[in-house]
Amino acid sequence: MKQIRHLGLAIIIVLGVTTSGIRFAAAQDAEQPGPGPAAPAEAAPAENPAGQPARGVIPVTPAEAVTALGWWGLPFGLATLISLWFSTERLVVLRKARVIPKPFVDRFLHHLREGTIEPDEALQLCDENGSPVAQIFAHGVRKWGKPSVEVEQAIIDGGERQVSQMRKHLRVLNGVATVSPLIGLLGTVWGMIDAFNGIAGSAAMGSPEKLAAGIALALLTTAAGLMVAIPSLIIYMYLSGRVDRLVMDMDRLAQEVVYSISAEALHERTRS
Repeated sequence: MKQIRHLGLAIIIVLGVTTSGIRFAAAQDAEQPGPGPAAPAEAAPAENPAGQPARGVIPVTPAEAVTALGWWGLPFGLATLISLWFSTERLVVLRKARVIPKPFVDRFLHHLREGTIEPDEALQLCDENGSPVAQIFAHGVRKWGKPSVEVEQAIIDGGERQVSQMRKHLRVLNGVATVSPLIGLLGTVWGMIDAFNGIAGSAAMGSPEKLAAGIALALLTTAAGLMVAIPSLIIYMYLSGRVDRLVMDMDRLAQEVVYSISAEALHERTRS
């Protein structure tokens, strides 16, 4: 988040410097006296046989922006593909119906509360279902009849493994959201260096056209980095929240298993 705030500040500074420079150049041109009245003439359109955006002009369409980025578009394109792939994969894997299938949970807990199922049958049901919550239940079933503390510890151990699997690829999305603005910042620095090198290597000091190409690249790379990072960060936060909600639901259901199969619960059921 700190990198994104710094990038926003850098964009504001670059825009301010660019606007001030252009206004100053325009004011200088207006103060210079012309050689005399001249007949108005329409400016001839710049030749652009290849259909590419003219150098020194900030592109306004997506196609022109991609063309102007050049090889800088490769890392941003790769980051976009990675973000889309793992976002889709996690959205499918973290569906509640897949993590906590309601029909299985209701049937399983009903049998435990009524005492109409044996440990071997319960373990077989969990293995056949194979969902994350079923795997957590299986760890508790293996401690059937043990003290509640031991059963609960077994469920906690199994839950940690399942939570680790659920968070498996979220770090990739977080990495994309972190690295993309840094690549954009690198492109910003590169574009500014290119702009000032162009001025230093020419005799046209004070010409805004020499600055425009480098500044355009700087702004485009910064914008591209933010356009990749912001959606990746949003989907990362959304999926992290979904994992937290699923973990809370599984913990609540696991506690019901503990209260049904622990030694204390079985003893109380036998007395009643």
